[in-house]
Amino acid sequence: MAKELKDLTKRETDYSRWYNELVVKADLAEQADVRGCMVIKPYGYAIWEKIQQTLDGMFKETGVQNVYFPMLIPKSFLSKEAEHVEGFAKECAVVTHYRLRANESHDGVEVDPSAKLEEELIIRPTSETTIWNTYRKWIHSWRDLPLLCNQWCNVMRWEMRTRLFLRTSEFLWQEGHTAHATKEEAEKRAKQMLGVYADFVEKYMAMPVIQGVKSETERFAGALDTYTIEAMMQDGKALQSGTSHFLGQNFGKAFNVQFVDKDNKLDYAWATSWGVSTRLMGALIMTHSDDNGLVLPPHLAPIQVVIVPIFKGEEELKRLDEKFNVITKNLRAKGIRVKYDNADNKRPGFKFADYELKGVPVRLVMGGKDLANGTIELMRRDTLEKETLSAEGIEDYVEKLLEEIQQNIYQKAKERLESRIYPCDNYEEFKERIKDGGFFLCPWDGTVETEAKIKAETQATIRCVPFGVDQSNPGVDMVSGKPATCRVLIARSY
Repeated sequence: MAKELKDLTKRETDYSRWYNELVVKADLAEQADVRGCMVIKPYGYAIWEKIQQTLDGMFKETGVQNVYFPMLIPKSFLSKEAEHVEGFAKECAVVTHYRLRANESHDGVEVDPSAKLEEELIIRPTSETTIWNTYRKWIHSWRDLPLLCNQWCNVMRWEMRTRLFLRTSEFLWQEGHTAHATKEEAEKRAKQMLGVYADFVEKYMAMPVIQGVKSETERFAGALDTYTIEAMMQDGKALQSGTSHFLGQNFGKAFNVQFVDKDNKLDYAWATSWGVSTRLMGALIMTHSDDNGLVLPPHLAPIQVVIVPIFKGEEELKRLDEKFNVITKNLRAKGIRVKYDNADNKRPGFKFADYELKGVPVRLVMGGKDLANGTIELMRRDTLEKETLSAEGIEDYVEKLLEEIQQNIYQKAKERLESRIYPCDNYEEFKERIKDGGFFLCPWDGTVETEAKIKAETQATIRCVPFGVDQSNPGVDMVSGKPATCRVLIARSY
């Protein structure tokens, strides 16, 4: 590895610092001039675009259509659903004036006190209130339902302690908002979208997840149920990677969204909302990357194959260009994203280090001797293994290898997850072992008091009641000693 990476902290030395450094060194993002916000750089945004494009197609396959709503929400809207406003009140950024003016010394500007808004506007922390106020105008009959909308946008939630991608005051996301005629239909949609998220992160991000339902304390503000996918990072901490909410009729009633049902009776619409954000970028980094930099799953890598010629003089470069242009064309014909880097302003060693740092799944290298011998050197980023192969038919080999890499990094993450899920019925044992990370399946009596005690004493939280776990005999709560209502997944988290 070139000297450019010598200063990258090792994961085992300081995992948090490793992550922070890697985001910057791999050219993904940097801190913005506004505290708590970030600048997503071109390479980082290219990965987000792949996430966005793939998910957008998956949403549309379920009948969802894209919309866009204003980022400013009247303060009165947030007051209409009490639990919702209470959940977000401390995170809201508020617009109070609509104009600036020159200051007295005319060397800057100040807020014009005469331009105070009659009603303050909230920069959206989420859009349920403004969307449901609009749905009231769109929904009149059962024939208008279901209404399935999604928007890609930014949101603002004031954060005191931030970390690039994982927790920033402003972040990018999608938020789906659906309205339904029946409770059953809305619940089905909420679970369906959770399944879409799970399919996406496992098939495209190569990231295994546990699906489940949140405890009452951990629910989204205003929801009757919140469904979640929880992923495990390499340090054993959980990362909530997507949520889908069954909102009942709370927003239908708060915004008077009524419709005439099939029996010609008035009813309130049933709601869901669901979202993932640029937090997925953090999950991608922390699930797969190593001490040499990013490891990107081929399905999401902006560059799947980088080709680097090693040449002496313009004549040799010309011959290599001819060969590589054919290989590049053939790879692109297979739908593979290729970059041919024949720039002469950087040494090959620097290029190798840079593309390794950026997690490009496959690197192809050819020099003058390789050209004469009809061979090519290939390196796969997931294992760092190199091999010299015949250049003939290399395109077919690379196509298969990309899928092999995708499956390999998924399997590696899956084995890590499965090996660090621990059944635990003893609180003292739990308090000791949670320090080293991992997911713990523990009996819980269902009370807020027990949940709060676990969080206060261990900094761990109930991530979810996981699907697929036998709940017929959950046992005895390890904290209170009372009969458990279910087994829950507990972990420290980001």
